[in-house]
Amino acid sequence: MHSTGFHLSLCLFTLLGPGRQLLVDGLKSLVRGAPNMNTLVGLGALSSFAVSSLAAFIPKLGWKTFFEEPVMLIAFVLLGRNLEQRAKIRATSDMTGLLSLLPAKARLMVNGDAGELDSTVEVPSSSLSVGDQIIVLPGDRIPADGIVRAGRSTVDESSFTGEALPVTKLPGVLYDFTGRSAAGSINLNGKITVEVQRQGGETAIGDIVRLVEEAQAREAPVQRLADKVAGHFTYGVMALSAATFMFWNLFGMRILPAALHQGAPLSLALQLSCSVLVIACPCALGLATPTAVLVGTSLGATRGLLLRGGSILEKFSMVNTVVFDKTGTLTIGRPSVTKVVTQGYQADTDPQPDLASVRNWSEVDVLKLAAGVESNTIHPIGKAIVEAAHALNCSNVKAAEGTFIEEPGSGAMATVDEKKVSVGTLEWVKRHGVKNNPFQELEEFKNQSVVYVGVDDILAGIIYVEDQIREDARHVVKSLTNQGIITYLLSGDKKNAAEYVASIVGIPKERVLYGVKPDEKKKFIHRLQEDQNIVAMVGDGINDAAALASSHVGVAIGGGVGAASEVSSIVLMHNKLSQLLDALELSRLTMKTVKQNLWWAFAYNIVGIPIAAGTLLPVTGTMLSPSIAGALMGLSSIGVMTNSLLLRFKFATKQREIFKSSLYIKPPSDNDDTREENKRLQHPYTASR
Repeated sequence: MHSTGFHLSLCLFTLLGPGRQLLVDGLKSLVRGAPNMNTLVGLGALSSFAVSSLAAFIPKLGWKTFFEEPVMLIAFVLLGRNLEQRAKIRATSDMTGLLSLLPAKARLMVNGDAGELDSTVEVPSSSLSVGDQIIVLPGDRIPADGIVRAGRSTVDESSFTGEALPVTKLPGVLYDFTGRSAAGSINLNGKITVEVQRQGGETAIGDIVRLVEEAQAREAPVQRLADKVAGHFTYGVMALSAATFMFWNLFGMRILPAALHQGAPLSLALQLSCSVLVIACPCALGLATPTAVLVGTSLGATRGLLLRGGSILEKFSMVNTVVFDKTGTLTIGRPSVTKVVTQGYQADTDPQPDLASVRNWSEVDVLKLAAGVESNTIHPIGKAIVEAAHALNCSNVKAAEGTFIEEPGSGAMATVDEKKVSVGTLEWVKRHGVKNNPFQELEEFKNQSVVYVGVDDILAGIIYVEDQIREDARHVVKSLTNQGIITYLLSGDKKNAAEYVASIVGIPKERVLYGVKPDEKKKFIHRLQEDQNIVAMVGDGINDAAALASSHVGVAIGGGVGAASEVSSIVLMHNKLSQLLDALELSRLTMKTVKQNLWWAFAYNIVGIPIAAGTLLPVTGTMLSPSIAGALMGLSSIGVMTNSLLLRFKFATKQREIFKSSLYIKPPSDNDDTREENKRLQHPYTASR
C-alpha cells in the first residue's frame, strides 16, 4: 500500500502541477467543441487516474493500478512541447538588436564651425535632435539619418541596399539609398558633416525593425498535422468508450454469460471502457511530430543547418516559390578582378625590360602598378586589385612615401617606381595628366565596374572588377526548377547587374526585380502569398530582414548580417547556397516521417481499440485490462520513436544518392560555354605572362 500511495501522490502531483495547464486547456477545448491534442491527453490521463484510483481504494475489484501511465503520458507530451518552445524562442528574435548597429556616441558640433575636431563634443546618439550637425570620421558608423553638409566620402551601405560597392556622398545630397538616410552605414575614408534628420528608433533601421515585427506578428495559417485530426479522433474514442460501457453493462453478460467470470457487469463495463480510453491514449500521436522534428533539427545542426522548429520544417517541405537576394546570396558579396585590358605588351630582345622604357604595358605590369597605389586604401575595389596582384605572385611595388592622395568616389594617385600612377575613373586619371587614350572603344561587361590606370600621361590599361557569382548558385537554381519550384531574383542593385546574375544562374529575366527597397521586397512577398504560393526568401543582409520575416520561410545564408539570421527560419551556417537543397530535402524527409508516425499511431488505435473493447472476449475468453492497454500504448510510442530515429539513415542514404548523381550524371543543359563561365567566375582573373 505504501508503494501504491507513493504512486498515487506522484500521479496527483503530475496532474495538478506540470500537467495542470495542459489538462485545463484540453477540457476548455472540449467544452468549446474544438478538441485538440490536449483534450486527448487530458482524457487519457484522467481516465487512467480514475481507474487506478478505483483499483487502489476498492481492492476487492481485483484491478491493477497503473498510476505510472498518466505520469509517463504527461512527461512525454511536455517534453515535446519543451523542445518546440525552445525552438520558438530561438526563432522569435529580439529585433531591437538591429539598433545596436547604431553607435552609442556621436560627435556633435557645438559652435557650427566647419567641422573642426576641437568644436565637437561626444554625446549619446539617443540625445541627438533634428537639425543637429555631427562629425563622422573614417571608419565610424553613421549615428543618425541625415544630409551631408560638408566633406566628401564613400559609404558602405551594402547591408541596406544590397549594392556591393560603396556609395559616394557629397554635400547637399540626401544621405540615404531610399531618399531619406541610413544610420548604421559605415563611413569609409573621408570626414563628413551630417545634419540630423532622424535618430534612434525613427531612423531607417527603426523602419526595418517595425516591418519585421509586423511580419512576425502575422502567423502563417499552417496547423499541426496531428491537431487537424485529433478532434475527430477524440470524439470517436469517446463515443467508442461510451458504447463499450453501455454494451457490456446492459447486454454483454446476457449475450456472453461466459464473461461473468471477469466480474460484475458494471465492473467489467467500466474496466473495458477505460481500456478503450487508455489504449487510445495519444502518446504515439503526441510523439509523432516532436520526435521526428528533434531528429531532423539535430541532423540539420550536424550539417550546418539551423532549423527553428517543426512548423518551419512543415512549411519548407511545401514551398513552391523561392525568392533570392542577389548580393551576398547568389553572389559572394566581395568584388574581384575579372579582366585587365591593355594595348598589348611588345617585348624586345630583353625578356625583362626596364619598366621605364615600356610604353605598351602588359597586364601584369598594369596590375602591379595599380596595386602599388591601392595598397594604401581600404576601398573594396582597391583590395580586389591588391588581391589579384598577390594571386599572380607580383612583387608589390610600394608607393613613394608622401605621394599618395585619394578622392572618395573618384580614385587614388601615387608615385610608384618613379612613375605617376593614377587609378580610378576616366575623369580622375585625365585630371592627373593622362592625355593619350589608346582605347577607342570600351568593351562592355555586365555586372562589372571599370577602373582606369594611368601611367604618367598614358592610359596604360583598364581593370574590370566584378562581384563573383557563387559557384553552386546555378546548380541550386536548376535543382529547384527541376523540382517544379519557381525562382525569383529580388535585388536592390542596378538592372544590368541583376539581370546578368540571373542569366548566369538560370533565372528568367521576367522573374527579376531590381532596384527594390526593403518595404518593396516585403510587398512583393505578400503578392506572391496572395496568389496562394508557399514562399521561401533567401537573403543575407539587413535589407532582407523584412522580406525574410514576411515569407513563410526565411533563409539566411552564412549567418547573414545580424537581423537577417535573427528573423530567418533557417540559417545556412556553412555559407554554402547548396545547403538550401539539403534543408529542403531534410524538411521533406522529416515531414514524411511525421506522417508515417501518425499513420502508425492511428493504425495501432484502429487495431487496438476494438481489442480493448472486448472483441476477443467471445473468441478467446480474454480481455485487455487497463494496465495491459497502458503497456501497449507504451509500445506504440516506442514504434514511433524508432521510426523517427531511422530518419538519420534515410537522410544519409539520400545524400549519398545525390552525391553519386552529381558525380556520374551530366546535366544535358550544362554545355561547354556554361562550364567555362562557371570556371571564370570561380577563378575570375588569370593574366597572360
